[in-house]
Amino acid sequence: MKFTPPLQPATLLKRYKRFLADISLPDGSITTIHCANTGAMTGCAEPGNTVWYSTSNNPKRKYPYSWELSQTPQGHSICVNTAQANRLVVEAINKNVITELEGYSSLRTEVKYGSENSRIDILLQDEHKPDCYIEVKSVTLLDQGKAGQGYFPDAVTTRGQKHLRELIEVAQNGERAILFFAILHSGIEKVSAAHHIDPDYFSLIQQAERAGVEILCYKAVLNPTELYIDHRIKFNQ
Repeated sequence: MKFTPPLQPATLLKRYKRFLADISLPDGSITTIHCANTGAMTGCAEPGNTVWYSTSNNPKRKYPYSWELSQTPQGHSICVNTAQANRLVVEAINKNVITELEGYSSLRTEVKYGSENSRIDILLQDEHKPDCYIEVKSVTLLDQGKAGQGYFPDAVTTRGQKHLRELIEVAQNGERAILFFAILHSGIEKVSAAHHIDPDYFSLIQQAERAGVEILCYKAVLNPTELYIDHRIKFNQ
């Protein structure tokens, strides 16, 4: 995924009201940008961090700038726009980057499924194999005390718990169920479920693995000109 034009830098002043942030531009002016991440953004939104933003040409938008990346004082790059995760995974599947997901003839997104009335992020289908249901989660929480250790989630997630229950049901019905962690933090080299943040999610992910849900973790390359899924990393329970 290429940014055209490339992202522009600014300095983060503060994030507020979940969807907004104030930034200082290189010329010293201050403006408000849209933030597509409704989560806790732990470690991703510290005042003084460098923000990389895109610009929309849509005249109907109140805030034409969108916060895409953060750059920390330690030099880590983080994609804070959670909407990009699904796009990156779809692109990677179409380019056969994710070898575990090759060989399907059809790819659809946001398909209704499950007993809890959910929408699966990606549904792969082929007449010669079981359907493949993929739930995508972006991982941006780095444990500052453990080198390279990332966690998901960064806050209690009842929505994420629901998705795990749905994937368990898919696996029990004989279809292929995948929890896909898109690693959108350059400092993360391995991923674990955050038992210390959401013990219910941790318990469900253990149940999911026992039920046959596959867990894939792939790290993305992140820079102001492009984003792309690059290679698989380890998941540690």
